[in-house]
Amino acid sequence: MSAAVDGESPEYDYDLFVIGAGSGGVRTARMASAKGLRVAVAEEKYLGGTCVNVGCVPKKLMVYASHFSDDFEDAAGFGWKVGAAEHDWSTLIARKDAEISRLNGIYKNMLESAGVTIITGRARFVNSHTVSINGENISAEKILIAVGGTPYLPEFPGSEHVISSDQVFYLSEKPNSILVVGGGYIAVEFAGIFNGLGAKTQLLYRGEQLLRVFDKTIADFAIAEIAKKGVDIRYQTQIIEIIKQDDGRLQCKLNNGDTVLADQVMVATGRSALTQDLGLENTRVSLTQAGHIQADKYNFSTGDDAIFALGDVIGTPELTPVALAQAMVFLDQQYGSGKRQMSYDAIATAVFCQPNIGTVGLSEEQAAKLGGAIDVYQSEFRHLKHTLSGSDERVLMKLIVDQASQVVLGVHMVGPDAGEIIQGFAVAVKAKLTKALMDETIGIHPTAAEEFVTLREIKHTVA
Repeated sequence: MSAAVDGESPEYDYDLFVIGAGSGGVRTARMASAKGLRVAVAEEKYLGGTCVNVGCVPKKLMVYASHFSDDFEDAAGFGWKVGAAEHDWSTLIARKDAEISRLNGIYKNMLESAGVTIITGRARFVNSHTVSINGENISAEKILIAVGGTPYLPEFPGSEHVISSDQVFYLSEKPNSILVVGGGYIAVEFAGIFNGLGAKTQLLYRGEQLLRVFDKTIADFAIAEIAKKGVDIRYQTQIIEIIKQDDGRLQCKLNNGDTVLADQVMVATGRSALTQDLGLENTRVSLTQAGHIQADKYNFSTGDDAIFALGDVIGTPELTPVALAQAMVFLDQQYGSGKRQMSYDAIATAVFCQPNIGTVGLSEEQAAKLGGAIDVYQSEFRHLKHTLSGSDERVLMKLIVDQASQVVLGVHMVGPDAGEIIQGFAVAVKAKLTKALMDETIGIHPTAAEEFVTLREIKHTVA
């Protein structure tokens, strides 16, 4: 980087340098380059970040794979005679790897086509405008940190034998038995995946409530359905020691005195921001107590005027669409009209357990804290498909409505394709739809989704 001379602005190698080629980093780099800026992006692992490589995409593919066991069983009720089913793990992993490789190539082509320079390696700050990569110093007028996060693994005797949600996608063999540790959506989803693929699956959680950040009625209902499918769920339970046996299996000693043998132990107890070894001590960037970059979640500024941060690394909702939206707001504020604003209200999300959870807006518990009265509408029923399949799986739908304004504050569902259904209602909640407008909407029959526009009776009111 050249120094300023006689008051002139210094010249930099790039206008914008992005550290991390995940969802937010790629979107920012590509769109900034399209605006005519000189842009480079550094990535030490893989293009596409967590979502494409060890997150949303491969996980959803494995959810599809695991659901076929239910489909084969359900088919008999419709007259299909299905023979003995056998799952080949190596085929699934090979096909998954090929798809991820294809997506990596797409990300590479998108960046290169946009004129972005891709640099493979770990970027470390030398100062506010300079990073060092592979022994070379590179300067930029502005630097964006979008490095994301990584699974957190607790330490205890034998913890070296556990795997994380990153490693699970690369297992050479499918375990016949597995302990999944955690109480959030990642743990619940993988418990369903392995159970559906035929592994004996136990889900251990040290607390009393799985999926506790979701509406409690919805979470409890989903967990009950998951348990019905064969997942052994144990609360207030945690592993205190693992001893690897001569046959490779893992002997797990639990805090309640029990001992369990399993082929694999997967821990999903949270994620940590990837802020280590970034050279932040050479800048004015600070970290929060939780280890995230201290950044304004609306303009992504840090304590250093030249450095910005967005995505999972700043502690906002750890969702790919959130990082993408943040990228577009950052670009507009720094290189556009400056009118675009970031909103974290009514972010729709899904849990790809079996059955799925789809949710947008406030839970009953959150809405109750607003102070006014709320009306709760709720319906539980058997899906039309299962009137012939014979499955006892059920669907739950729930609306949270502000009593005074009649604005719909939250829409929640447990059931097949819940995520697909809730996406449409997310637009309505964002637009502050009223219950009257939902009542006036004609449903599509016969669908599960039509139940949302036919809910008429208030289940209960919270004052």
